[in-house]
Amino acid sequence: MAECDCPDGCGLRIEVYQGPRIDQEIYLDHAATTPVDPAVVQAMLPFLSERFGNPSSVHGFGRATRAAVDAARDLVARCLHARPEEIYFTSGGTESNNTVLLGVTEALREHGCHVITSAIEHHAILDTCDYLQSRGVRTTVLPVDEYGLIDPEDVRRAITNETVLVSIMHANNEIGTIQPIAEIGRVCREAGVLFHTDAVQTAGSLALDVDALNVDFLSLSGHKFYGPKGVGALFARRDVPWRPLLHGGGQERHRRAGTENVPGIVGLATALGLAAEKMTGEAERLIRLRDRLIDGITARVDQCRLNGHPSQRLPNNVSLSVAGVEGESGLLILDMMGIAAAGGAACSSGSLEPSHVIQAIRVPPEAARGSIRFSLGRGTTADQIDFVVDAFAEVVAGLRSLVPNYAETLRALAS
Repeated sequence: MAECDCPDGCGLRIEVYQGPRIDQEIYLDHAATTPVDPAVVQAMLPFLSERFGNPSSVHGFGRATRAAVDAARDLVARCLHARPEEIYFTSGGTESNNTVLLGVTEALREHGCHVITSAIEHHAILDTCDYLQSRGVRTTVLPVDEYGLIDPEDVRRAITNETVLVSIMHANNEIGTIQPIAEIGRVCREAGVLFHTDAVQTAGSLALDVDALNVDFLSLSGHKFYGPKGVGALFARRDVPWRPLLHGGGQERHRRAGTENVPGIVGLATALGLAAEKMTGEAERLIRLRDRLIDGITARVDQCRLNGHPSQRLPNNVSLSVAGVEGESGLLILDMMGIAAAGGAACSSGSLEPSHVIQAIRVPPEAARGSIRFSLGRGTTADQIDFVVDAFAEVVAGLRSLVPNYAETLRALAS
């Protein structure tokens, strides 16, 4: 309890819910980033010390690191069922996405100036599309249904003679919905339009076969699958037209200038290979834990909505919107309890607004600001899930108790 300290001395006593403190840490924000696998660290270490040569150098030091980069490229290509010459290393998903959108529209400017994307893309896509519009490129942003799914027929209808590129993410980072990428890719193939997918959230979690997915470009980022930050990769199908984003050197076959980040490249490839080996068993384990968390919370918390598709979703993603709470408050209390999660709202100017993804799937206003995402990982256990269920139910009850007349409001929403 705290007593009001206003000048009038009203004597009002306010109960502030803070939640219990605990001595454990539960990390459920793997969609934001993952810890580097110890085996990945070991693979990287030699290239941070004794194997430090520049891969462009012709002497032995350079040849050693060039061999490591080539081996990493081969491994990434195998994981994607691509050719090594179709793999380009970048600084991450944002650079890969920018490279495709800017590079394709520049290369094909004489053939058309129209790009198609979706309303729930990462800002690395949407903000780049905004920039392209300022440069005279027309952008069509397709809506999604209440599960966050794109209808391939909407893509077909949006394609015109001016369309040069379609970019649809493989799975959404916030709500976990997996898109029908192969079907969308077939539509693009039939229309003769290049197709890119942002697979940053799916690499390492879902099997990726660039031919089966019918994609011409695919982006991924190392730190999402237990690799290092600051390194990514881009698949670009052989012979498709695109121009480089960075200029100044002949690296990456004249497609991406700059001395290669050899430790990062080795780490990314090692992490992707390890993830591919563990993928099936780990996905099954995470799905069981994911559903345990969903079932536990929805059974304990009234007016709690699962965001995204109920089954066509990432194995580790649990996105919820809860009526009667502010997501930011819930996150702060969970953090005090040792639980790391993420929100579905962006804080600006002191007011919480639902994210563009939550708005796109039309979550009701009374629940939209109470959006929260739990994303599980290799270290997540059933005991942790059970603890989070209990903690989250307690947090929601505590926050709702601070809302005047919330019980009446809850009955009105349920009626």
